[in-house]
Amino acid sequence: MSSILIVDSGSTKTDWCLIGAKKKPRHFQTSGLNPFFRTEEDCHRLLTDELQLNPAKEEIAKIVFYGAGVKNKKQSDFINKILRKHFGVKNTEANSDMLGAARATSGNEKGVCCILGTGSNSCFYNGKKIMTQNPSLGFIIGDEGSGTYLGKKVLQYFFYNTFDEDLKAAFTHKYGDDLSDILHKIYKDPLANRYLASFTQFLIEQRGHFMVENIIEDAFIDFYQRHVLKYRESWKHPIHFIGTVAYEFRDIIHSLHEQYGLETGNILKSPTEGLIKYHKTEL
Repeated sequence: MSSILIVDSGSTKTDWCLIGAKKKPRHFQTSGLNPFFRTEEDCHRLLTDELQLNPAKEEIAKIVFYGAGVKNKKQSDFINKILRKHFGVKNTEANSDMLGAARATSGNEKGVCCILGTGSNSCFYNGKKIMTQNPSLGFIIGDEGSGTYLGKKVLQYFFYNTFDEDLKAAFTHKYGDDLSDILHKIYKDPLANRYLASFTQFLIEQRGHFMVENIIEDAFIDFYQRHVLKYRESWKHPIHFIGTVAYEFRDIIHSLHEQYGLETGNILKSPTEGLIKYHKTEL
């Protein structure tokens, strides 16, 4: 019996799921496969070293990839080439992570779908395809509400001496206070976005402190004002979310929806289960 390999790749990690008509889904995980940050050689090495799935032993009929960094045909072709070479499968699709988020949360229904993870993105989905989408400007000039956006706020509050003594002590205990080391990692590390997003953990651990709550709420308001509220469909259809940041701070989303008069849809940490349900119909 042939199987479908579903791939959900962010900048930080990639979730792989092999599904069959009568088989229990099998899950695997590797580092992220973002074509913005990975070379072809990097990708092949990652698949060989990290993916505990032997293509020669599996009857994979189709691979459907959803990934951060797949914005156009060039990036789609890049991913398809890597998948076909590694797995020996001709039937591959490389789609944006935004389409994956929409299919996972909305299925075949209309909705405004958002991603809040390492990065951020949004769209209006009509149940079949993405109809309108605000541009995603990346972590340097965009990604409002994301892990990278929140991470930058944490660093600003600490090094600009805005945190109170308790938060400064907590930050120093967890990360130290070597500014030159942190800046080196940000400006020299090819995966700087992932490094910045790691500071979101500090906010998770310090929930309840008014400064922390302000940082999170302000970041989410920035996301809503620049993205969600730009879609006129936001007042007609549910607002769905995918991503670790959205899931961790879902109480903020519910609060904002009460303020704005919006309907809360699905808030999922990962799109995997939703994508399994969506693609099961093809088996």
